[in-house]
Amino acid sequence: MAEIKDPENTIILELKDGPVVIELLPDVAPKHVERMKELVRSGAYDNVVFHRVIDGFMAQTGDVAHGNAEKDFNLRMAGTGGSDLPNVPAEFSKLPHDRGTIGAARSQDPNSANSQFFINFSDNHFLNGQYTVYGRVIDGMEHVDKIARGEPPMNPDRIISAKVAADA
Repeated sequence: MAEIKDPENTIILELKDGPVVIELLPDVAPKHVERMKELVRSGAYDNVVFHRVIDGFMAQTGDVAHGNAEKDFNLRMAGTGGSDLPNVPAEFSKLPHDRGTIGAARSQDPNSANSQFFINFSDNHFLNGQYTVYGRVIDGMEHVDKIARGEPPMNPDRIISAKVAADA
């Protein structure tokens, strides 16, 4: 596993194929980083599906309102909800949406990010300046690459568990 330099700002996602280590960027997007850590520490991301996974583009997850149901209505609704917390305002930066970066998913309103996020499979520079980048995968990208594709996938992969490295 990669060396963890700042355990308080490192997230470990356990996926079916192995751990994914995410370095958060509090200097770039402090409000998004705080929200992710708050949700991780509450257990909100545990068992949440990757509901939108587009080959060559990105894997999206984090619908804590709908994404942890076993089947049926809630799972079909995955991607339409967030947490009970208020939305997070955009924190756009000069950081590009490169392979492995973490971006805040949102609606058409730039200030509507809440709990959903995506991991870029490739360099998606057309997203630059439009979606907040607040982290990057530093280890385990090969596990992200194995996430089941689809919108939603027939048998979606899940975040088995999410932890802040300082708490592990």
